[in-house]
Amino acid sequence: MKPIIVAEGLGKQYSIGKKTAYKTLRESLMSAVKASAHLFSKSNGAETIWALKDVSFEVNEGDVLGIIGRNGAGKSTLLKILSSITEPTEGEVRLRGRVGSLLEVGTGFHPELTGRENIFLNGAILGMRKNEIQKKFDEIVAFAEIDKFLDTPVKRYSSGMYVRLAFAVAAHLEPEIMVVDEVLAVGDAQFQKKCLGKMEDVSKKEGRTVLFVSHNMATISSLCNTALLFDQGRLIASGRTSDIVLAYYSQGIASPASFDYSSGGKLTGDDHASLLAGSIVDRYNKPSSEIDIREPIKIIMKYKIMGPGKNNCIPNFHIFSSDGTYVFISSPQASNTSEPGIYEAECIIPENFLNEGTYFVGLALTSLESGVNVHFYEKSTLSFNVKDPIENVPTRRGYVGSIPGVVRPLLDWKVRRV
Repeated sequence: MKPIIVAEGLGKQYSIGKKTAYKTLRESLMSAVKASAHLFSKSNGAETIWALKDVSFEVNEGDVLGIIGRNGAGKSTLLKILSSITEPTEGEVRLRGRVGSLLEVGTGFHPELTGRENIFLNGAILGMRKNEIQKKFDEIVAFAEIDKFLDTPVKRYSSGMYVRLAFAVAAHLEPEIMVVDEVLAVGDAQFQKKCLGKMEDVSKKEGRTVLFVSHNMATISSLCNTALLFDQGRLIASGRTSDIVLAYYSQGIASPASFDYSSGGKLTGDDHASLLAGSIVDRYNKPSSEIDIREPIKIIMKYKIMGPGKNNCIPNFHIFSSDGTYVFISSPQASNTSEPGIYEAECIIPENFLNEGTYFVGLALTSLESGVNVHFYEKSTLSFNVKDPIENVPTRRGYVGSIPGVVRPLLDWKVRRV
């Protein structure tokens, strides 16, 4: 099967800090001739920036591709190139099918036209014939839930109404490739859920291709089967969504499976206790961010108590799913670690306890004396990915991987002085 999207060496350069000078037709033709003869500099003395550089990838028909990265990574620029809104400075992209784009609120709408008129206008922009639009018209109106305002100029619509109508048009007029930017975040929770369900139907039932940009990793993880990770205009990772989400959260971290503050001179805590190090280790007792679902997971935290005075210091681990939801908090039933010294706390999560996916660990030390005292709490200092290596079988589910608020399960704990 041929890929439906092929990008080869895509690059987009912009000039910054200089206003664009509009040229006459003659000047534009002369500039093109000079450029072909390598006599004209594209930057023309202005400072330039590469919004995209040397980006190559392929997307198969029916894939739901997540595109993630920090702000300014080049995601929106890529979508604009794929939607033919802007041309690449270098490289090329080949598309086998019509593209329906939802990049910004109100894209392709005329504010003075009514909702009814904009459905036909937007459909025409997407390359649809009038009879195709008429065939889907009632479904679009019903999905967008704007029937009362159908003959009202869209300039009087709220941003949420804009998004509902724009998404309904893009989703129902059957483009082979649907491109959706973070714009869905404008809609309310109920409509977002409705849109995500529609995108699943579009990809799984109708076999169409969806490109989805979002900062919501839970949505990316549940909706997309593959993902691309961008950073500073470059494609730095591609592959299975769970792996790319882990790479996204691990950006800027030398090793998401371990850290050592003591060696770098960084300490976090208060006058009584400080965090020294932490790690996720596999069955071979080596730091690892990739954990087999059939194997136990060991979390280790090393900390220092500087002086007496606090009774019963309790180490505790906070486990989060990839979208930031608390999965559980775990601590030992008893931990008499009030004397000065260096301690190591170890917690073992049993096999088949967590679902497949990406998890993050917060490390904390508390004590109970005249209330709860928090000596340190470092959220998401460690991360790991639970994977099932057996393919072509239904995904195995652990006990609590998607249940928020499961507090203090009694796991296998050890606290010792080192």
